[in-house]
Amino acid sequence: MSQAGPSQFQEVIRQELEYSMKIELDKILATAPSNELEHTKKDLEGFKKLFHRFLQEKGPSVDWGKIQRPPEDSIQPYEKIKARGLPDNIASVLNKLVVVKLNGGLGTSMGCKGPKSLIGVRNENTFLDLTVQQIEHLNKTYNTDVPLVLMNSFNTDEDTKKILQKYSHSRVKIYTFNQSRYPRINKETLLPIAKDVSYSGENTECWYPPGHGDIYGSFYNSGLLDNLIAEGKEYIFVSNIDNLGATVDLYILNHLMNPPNGKRCEFVMEVTNKTRADVKGGTLTQYENKLRLVEIAQVPKAHVDEFKSVSKFKIFNTNNLWIALSAIKRLQEKNAIDMEIIVNPKTLDGGLNVIQLETAVGAAIKSFENSLGINVPRSRFLPVKTTSDLLLVMSNLYSLNAGSLTMSEKREFPTVPLVKLGSSFTKVQDYLRRFESIPDMLELDHLTVSGDVTFGKNVSLKASTTLPPMLALLLWVHAPQFGILAFLELTNLVPFSMLL
Repeated sequence: MSQAGPSQFQEVIRQELEYSMKIELDKILATAPSNELEHTKKDLEGFKKLFHRFLQEKGPSVDWGKIQRPPEDSIQPYEKIKARGLPDNIASVLNKLVVVKLNGGLGTSMGCKGPKSLIGVRNENTFLDLTVQQIEHLNKTYNTDVPLVLMNSFNTDEDTKKILQKYSHSRVKIYTFNQSRYPRINKETLLPIAKDVSYSGENTECWYPPGHGDIYGSFYNSGLLDNLIAEGKEYIFVSNIDNLGATVDLYILNHLMNPPNGKRCEFVMEVTNKTRADVKGGTLTQYENKLRLVEIAQVPKAHVDEFKSVSKFKIFNTNNLWIALSAIKRLQEKNAIDMEIIVNPKTLDGGLNVIQLETAVGAAIKSFENSLGINVPRSRFLPVKTTSDLLLVMSNLYSLNAGSLTMSEKREFPTVPLVKLGSSFTKVQDYLRRFESIPDMLELDHLTVSGDVTFGKNVSLKASTTLPPMLALLLWVHAPQFGILAFLELTNLVPFSMLL
């Protein structure tokens, strides 16, 4: 066989797969009702482009030898940004801003039904309540008109729109748009498992929202991007709705609008210092003379340990992003936004193995001009992904003011405790049932709970540092009216029995 033989054969296979995919997508499109036809057509066209790229790209999409440390001035320390202060006309700067929250996720990982943004996280306030309170406080304080935009998915749109009625009298304009709906692919045949456009009942598992990288195309296609530009808006601040640290920062906004060198950034990514809990987080690198976000899935296996090194790759992406609206419009119209494909394997309830093709919003940084990283304090990264995270934000480690959480001044350490609750706490309902009240955690360093544990009222969690370092730390769980409730092991290094 000639050397060209294998590649020609692979090209024939790719063409056959694309043709088969087109046939199946045409069949699905034919089932769309007239009022959904145009929207469905755009979704399937977007999916077809993603599938084409998936067939073309194989293996990790970075050449490890080309990865370099970013130039010093390409990642600025937040302290330097803040030191510039704020201008007198901060209201006019704020009026150029739009806050966008990624609101496509469900609360299933925490045992909840419906949008994750509607889970109560602090004083019965939901993620969405806190977001609205934050922006309303800004608008009242500075007499501005900062709107909130929610990127929903087909999973969260209906429930979110129902709840938005409660904010009708708040001083925040709220807009929504939907990210795309793409068909899941059978892992073996690489064809859609959906047979028609419906996504309820038995067809629920046939479709998925394709990751937050879809924001660029969906935002543009919705018409909302053009409307906001027409209103004089210039930047969006994008973040996950479950990141309670992602509030509007006036110093970063001022740096964007009034750059010291006169040249505006089109894309700013907030990064923060890695800890050992963040080793899998994406990091900013210099790659082919551009800032590039590299995720662990793109790293060749031989270099994964190097990628996880806290000493070599010291920062990770918080997914707090500031992006110029005009740049999104320009790049979208040129079809010039390049994001790596994330292949996400899933096993459905019936045992069928499928894959879903996704993209991440931060991966587009290399497509924008004059991009910048800002190394922000860890306090701007406070995601609530599990009930362990929920315990932290519900505790006295934080105080709540106008929708924003700030670390208590009584906490002597700048970092939050490392908390790992066991499987008995996974679901929010079970978690709440196991705490008669949220413990005092001001002096806590590290908590691991395994097994069937219930906490009484007025419990204080404290770390003792009096033991020899080799034995790690013991945590005392103390309830004054009940006496010592339990010892909880802090690390997996030393079995609890060995510490008696």
